[in-house]
This record gives sequence, structure tokens and C-alpha cells, in this order.
Amino acid sequence: MGEVGGIISYVGAGPGAPDLITLRGADRLRRADVVIWASSLVPEALLEHAGADVVVHDSAVMTLEDVLGIYEAGAGRRIVRLHSGDPGIYGAIQEQIDWCAAHERDFEIVPGVSSLAAAAAAVARELTIPKLSQSVVITRLPGRTKASMPERETLAAFAAIGATTAVFLAGARPAELQAELLGPGSAYTEATPAAVVVRATWPDEQVLRTTVGELAAAITSTGATRTVLVLVGETLRPTGEQDAARSHLYSPAYAHAFRKRSRSGSTAGRPAGRRGAGLR
Repeated sequence: MGEVGGIISYVGAGPGAPDLITLRGADRLRRADVVIWASSLVPEALLEHAGADVVVHDSAVMTLEDVLGIYEAGAGRRIVRLHSGDPGIYGAIQEQIDWCAAHERDFEIVPGVSSLAAAAAAVARELTIPKLSQSVVITRLPGRTKASMPERETLAAFAAIGATTAVFLAGARPAELQAELLGPGSAYTEATPAAVVVRATWPDEQVLRTTVGELAAAITSTGATRTVLVLVGETLRPTGEQDAARSHLYSPAYAHAFRKRSRSGSTAGRPAGRRGAGLR
């Protein structure tokens, strides 16, 4: 995209670390006339990407109507709405997008690094391992916003699947969370691995490896009630204890469009290296 003006940019700030915002996101901040950010969720250090003359509003004390009022007053200005993580996951941006469409305002969505990706990096595990889990469920406990949860999207229903599960906003009711994960019909047991990640990539990040049976105690021990992400599933089990299968992607016995199957077990096809290497 070329020069951006008079547009509302919904920018994913990433999980917390200022250098985990995307290049595009940092560019939009640098050129912004107005920035709306949530001090409760996005570190102030992210604002260092913005220019010296930018007007900053803290959405932690604002309603949706307050935010839309800034949009309405700022027609023709470059506005950045800075969201934590990725705007597409619990970003609460749909109402704002609908407003832009109804008022014929140009907007864009700049993806960000989700705290889910940051949490997986913090525990140094892949969340989709052959034979263990090929799916990741992203969900949350209902809490005060229970009315917004579809009836069939209960944590207990997802627990019956047994896939890797990421529970956002998980710090407020640890006992309830553990009980849901261990309810009737659950594929998880008390020994199922779990991890608690608090403020992933922030300077005060906490990472606790535990089990579902000890999950409530682990969450409570952090002292955190916000910015808590819980991971659950067999992919979190240490490598030596896993009954995992090798991925087909780099197996010499598996062929795909870019590599032939090797009978000898070695990699077949073009030699590795720079593009065109080995061609005559």
C-alpha cells in the first residue's frame, strides 16, 4: 500500500514486546495523527513507534461511543486503533468496522502476533504435533459476558475433543476453569500437561508448566487475574514422554510437489542452497 491518509488502521500491537509489532504496524504508528490504545493491555513502550506530534487517547477509560466520536471528529486524519495481540482474536473490532462501513470511512486491518503464538514460543512447544493434536481450540470462560457465548461453545464441550486448547482471559476463575476441563466426558485427565503464561513477552512475563490437576493452584500462585493465557494438551508434554509421530512434511518417505520420495531415506530433488544452485 502506498501513502496512507484519512484512514482508520486497526493495528495488532502484538503480545507485548515492542519489537514484536509488524513492520506495517510500526509504519502506521509512525505516520499516525491520532492513536487510540488500551493502557491496560498494550505496553506504553509500543507508543515509541509513533511520531512526536501524535495525539494519544487511552481507550481503557473509554466506551465504544467515545472511540467512534474520535473517528467522527477525525475525518481526513490518519487514525490508529492499537489493539493487543491480533485484532481478529478477541479484538472487539467488528462494531467499529460496521461503523466504518455505515459511514463510508476507509479502514484497514493490520494483523499482529497473537499472544497465543507468544505463549507457544514461551513454552517452546509446537501446538500441532502428529498423533497428539492437529487442532487448536481458542476459547474463553463466559464470566460476566456469558450472554455473548453461543450455547454449544462450552469449555466442557471442547474438552471432550482433547485437542490442544488455549483458554484466553483465564485468570479470574481458576477453580471453575479446572473443573470444566475435568468434567464428565472430558478427554483430559489430571495428568494432562498444561501451561500458564502471564503477560507473554512483557518484562514481567511468567511461565508455569503444570498439569490440569494442579492448574487452579498454578494460576493462583501467579497472583495474576488479567492477561493470563492457559494452554492444555498432550503437545505440551516433554519430548521424551510423548507418543508422537514424525511429521510427513520433511520425511524422506513422503513426496510432495517440491520433493520426490527417496527410497534410500535421503532427501531427493534439487540440492539445497540458493535458488538455481546445481542446475546446469
